[in-house]
Amino acid sequence: MQLFSNTSTHNELDFEFLGNRPGRPITLQTNVFAHGVGGREQKFTLWFDPGEDFHNYKLLWNHHQIVFFVDDTPIRLYRNNIHKGVDYPNNTMEVKVSLWDGSSWATDGGQTKVNWSNGPIEAHFQDFKIDGCLSSVNNSNKDCFTQNYWWNNKTYWRLDSKQQKAYDKVRKKYMNYDYCNDKGRYPTPPPECVG
Repeated sequence: MQLFSNTSTHNELDFEFLGNRPGRPITLQTNVFAHGVGGREQKFTLWFDPGEDFHNYKLLWNHHQIVFFVDDTPIRLYRNNIHKGVDYPNNTMEVKVSLWDGSSWATDGGQTKVNWSNGPIEAHFQDFKIDGCLSSVNNSNKDCFTQNYWWNNKTYWRLDSKQQKAYDKVRKKYMNYDYCNDKGRYPTPPPECVG
């Protein structure tokens, strides 16, 4: 599932479920694209099988931060660091769900290929809800930053103490990849990873 801008300035926020061999945990990858630049992946070994039951996957996106949630637990935080020269998604996006073959790299690091004979592949959604700011060609997004929208309230500018504890715990126990720590890809850490 992703938020995706279908414009010349590519912005995208992703929840990606990476396949695995049967019986092995599923990896959830998140990614942030801002102004055409991605490569900001973080991966988590899920503490449940997402195919067994429904779970809530949510994004909170405002002018201060983007928070990825799994069942009300924040797992990823991407702050607005425009002051550091870091791009931040700031244009209209649409919800998109897709299936793509990433088995050349995603499944067991590319060792296990997709077996399409296991199809059809289905995804089911329930309790789907979107709160968002309406945008149009004639309407600038300035209105989207007003306090008229609940997510712009100061309460949502940072994680609260309970959320911060849950966030720290999930990252310590379940995160298995963070682009900020990938010195092979980024010998000099990206600016949003410093400080």
